[in-house]
Amino acid sequence: MIIRGGVRLGVGMFLRILNSDLALNLKGTHHTCSNACKLFGIDRNPRIVSDVVEAYKGEGCWVGVKAFKVLLSLLREAKLANEALSVLRMMEFNCRLDTVSYNVVIRLFCEKGDMDEAARLLGEMGLVDLHPDMITYVVMAKGFCDVGRLKDACELFGSSERALEFLGELESEGGDYGPNVVTYASVIQSFCEKGTLLRGECGGAYKLVDKFVGEGNVSYGYCYSSLVLSLLWVRKLEEAEKLFRMMLGSGVKPNGLAASTLIRRLCLDGRMLDGFHLYNWIEKLGCLSYIDTDIYSILLAGLCQEKHSAEAAKLARIMLERRIQLKAPYVDNIVEHLKNSEDMELLLQLAS
Repeated sequence: MIIRGGVRLGVGMFLRILNSDLALNLKGTHHTCSNACKLFGIDRNPRIVSDVVEAYKGEGCWVGVKAFKVLLSLLREAKLANEALSVLRMMEFNCRLDTVSYNVVIRLFCEKGDMDEAARLLGEMGLVDLHPDMITYVVMAKGFCDVGRLKDACELFGSSERALEFLGELESEGGDYGPNVVTYASVIQSFCEKGTLLRGECGGAYKLVDKFVGEGNVSYGYCYSSLVLSLLWVRKLEEAEKLFRMMLGSGVKPNGLAASTLIRRLCLDGRMLDGFHLYNWIEKLGCLSYIDTDIYSILLAGLCQEKHSAEAAKLARIMLERRIQLKAPYVDNIVEHLKNSEDMELLLQLAS
């Protein structure tokens, strides 16, 4: 209790300083807040901040907006999203909320992976007559992408035109909030979701990729791979495959996710031989190290089932050379199809 009381007293003194004119100098200092967070052990005692504010107010002292903002910075350093939200709620009754304060709390929930709460706070901003800024959108877009909710990331923009406008604003801003690979991927996904690429406007999409590569720190391989994944996301396999083949024909290396996802989709459609031929093409470009190991088992099982024995044997030898083990769920099926084959011994080596 003495230690906790001492920490509370220390935070209280810190708060008094923050509420004074010195807060103007401390407010934006990351180093100061980081040291204070460590000194008071706020990450280990998350209630300290709210307890001190309540005690401070109980004594009839006024907690100003400057102090609240630095308290939010302390909680940001400690990565305490729920406690930061509590401080935000305290601010509602003491001072006018602003976009910067909301951004701190939204960022914490995004980093935590709680995108439902982050989205709720984003919607709440409009109810209190606040407008999201570029920082808000970048944080939200990255948060949605990090948890695999690409559709929600795209819907932040509202339209393909707004997505490009937003991207232009980010590029002109630069610095820490300039567009990154996540932002570019979200804009590409937005174009696919809104149907821009599906109305025969592929030329415009390729110009968009040229723009991204020319103005951002991204490669053709990354942008086109994102485009392939986006087309697969909206169930446009034919367009995705056409673009992927164009990439390979131009010597543009796809990333592992795009290659694995497309081959897996072809296999699900029963096009095992097409999947194998794409695999061979990718091998010539030297991109095989990026492909998921389970793709080998899926392909091999499909080739065996469709009785493409020569291709199955070739793939099995490659797997042995690269020490890629056959996945357990596919062993019985493959053995059943090739139990009388001359390649049976080869396949048994894979399964061992």
